[in-house]
Amino acid sequence: MLQYDFENSVAYWVFATAHEMARAMNTELAACGITFRQWEVLVWLSHEGDVSQTELADRMGIEAPTLVGVLDRMERDGWIHRVQSDTDRRKNLIRPTEQVRPVWEQMVACAQRIRARATAEMSAEQLGELRGLLAMMRVGITGSDVCSRPKPAATPT
Repeated sequence: MLQYDFENSVAYWVFATAHEMARAMNTELAACGITFRQWEVLVWLSHEGDVSQTELADRMGIEAPTLVGVLDRMERDGWIHRVQSDTDRRKNLIRPTEQVRPVWEQMVACAQRIRARATAEMSAEQLGELRGLLAMMRVGITGSDVCSRPKPAATPT
């Protein structure tokens, strides 16, 4: 049988926890009629600003053609629009619209409920330590401080 030391695997702990957080978030969002992929799109736009479809797919860890249907539905519903890049006319950037604000507020409320459940047994000090440790891991993996980018006013989950 396949053997692995899961007890000492930090990757297993991180992935298993991330999977459960995503599953809980998906359940919360579904109750509001929102998909997890729509949430991901808006989170990245909130965090990164306008990005191309290719850049967005890369950040979400999916193929660009897979993202097309999600973006088309979001554009049809008035949540996003595509605008031509000022620097590259061949590239369209994805931008949220003002119309999505009430939906975004619902999404943030879902994220806050999940965060409250996930961290209910943690002290503020423990939560800060966890945030710092995860940031250190990201720096170790990427070689750069990805957390040093400007943060949006309200960071979900």
